[in-house]
Amino acid sequence: MTSIATLGSHCALQVLKGAKDEGFKTILVCEKKREKLYRRFKFIDKLILVDTFSELSECSSQLKDDDAIIIPHGTLISQMNSSQIESIKIPVFGNKWILRWESDRKMKEKLMVESNLNVPKTIHNPKDIGTLVIAKRHGAAGGKGYFLATSEKDYNKKRDKLIAQGIIKGDNDLYLQEYAFGVSAYLQYFYSPLTEELEFFGVDRRYESDIDGLGRIPALQQMDIDLIPSFNVIGNSPMVLRESLLDEVYSMGERFVDTAKRLVAPGMNGPFCLEGVYDDNGKFTTFEFSARIVAGTNLYVDGSPYSTFLYDEPMSMGRRIAREIKKAKK
Repeated sequence: MTSIATLGSHCALQVLKGAKDEGFKTILVCEKKREKLYRRFKFIDKLILVDTFSELSECSSQLKDDDAIIIPHGTLISQMNSSQIESIKIPVFGNKWILRWESDRKMKEKLMVESNLNVPKTIHNPKDIGTLVIAKRHGAAGGKGYFLATSEKDYNKKRDKLIAQGIIKGDNDLYLQEYAFGVSAYLQYFYSPLTEELEFFGVDRRYESDIDGLGRIPALQQMDIDLIPSFNVIGNSPMVLRESLLDEVYSMGERFVDTAKRLVAPGMNGPFCLEGVYDDNGKFTTFEFSARIVAGTNLYVDGSPYSTFLYDEPMSMGRRIAREIKKAKK
């Protein structure tokens, strides 16, 4: 019997609950420190306990015995490098090769630009900073270590502080991008290679600490604080778009899928997310993509306003993944 497995973090509960709803055996690769949490949920059939997630490769024989398919999410990318992920011998849902494109900022930019998405300008040298920029770490860092800068001097001061804190090692850990102003929106999609159809599944916003908390502090007091605000994601909130924006939402997703097929076979199969902001004219600027399920889908374990238009039953992204596996087996 085929099993569905994932790492115990990020969106594991949604993934395994959806798998159980579709009739699969469920397996959680779980760090020992989180065992108590996950033992609470009866839809998890089996826990494989590890000290750290880097031991995933050592679990291969157990996962093979259970005919397991691994569902990747952000924790997998943050805990393993691209070569380690690509060397996984257990079947991985989606396209494990595209996760390298997500983790490498230059490859990520290439995929977005060739998808004809509106992308912020990349700043290749701190000396060229002439406007507000955001410095980002490579990979799935969840916003930790990101910071804003308005000049080379400002950049160097904040970079050096993060180096001293051990969060980054140097300039090579950072990618500079012009800051895009607007309302943040994270667009959740699912592409099925079985039907060759793109589904728009939902949209969310993210609460990022400490940058969101700063808005509650008066400007004069903000100026007196020696702080590099963190963009570390704490949680997500639901969002519904103006209906007039939906046509372009689908067009962007379709262009992204078509480009992924051309650049990184077999393409962008399964869940993904285009992440960016809407300006005052309703134009979307894409500053990131995630080539797998994102944690914002945890909002919609009973379905979103958009998945409800597609399915006459509660359909989370986790359950949608499991249903695709079930269809593929048939």
